[in-house]
Amino acid sequence: MVFNIGNQQGGVINNVAGDQTVHGGQSGHLTVDGQDVRDLVGELRTAVEQAQLPPAVAPEVRAELDSLDAEVARPEPDREAVAGRLTRITRLLTSAGALVAAGTGLLGPLSALAGWLGTLGQPILHALGG
Repeated sequence: MVFNIGNQQGGVINNVAGDQTVHGGQSGHLTVDGQDVRDLVGELRTAVEQAQLPPAVAPEVRAELDSLDAEVARPEPDREAVAGRLTRITRLLTSAGALVAAGTGLLGPLSALAGWLGTLGQPILHALGG
């Protein structure tokens, strides 16, 4: 069996060649520093630009991304503010159908940022289907 995996981001990732049984659940914890978080926001911005959002939604998503970028650039980002911005971005992208159309390009950075938020990111992960 050969696995050809480009990039994966998540709390727990299992690549199994065969059967796998998990007893007691699995969990993971994403640890990133400030630069990593800023890089993830950059990845999200790139994915949003590639998603070609409808003109009615694109300016609002870009404005939220600008605010998100400014917040994570602070020495101590306010995670509640980040969660609010990320929640609004996720809702806008979902309403525009962009999450389905863009697939992992948007899901990767959204999931990673939600993971960085810890408990505050759980509603975002649920909205993403995780």
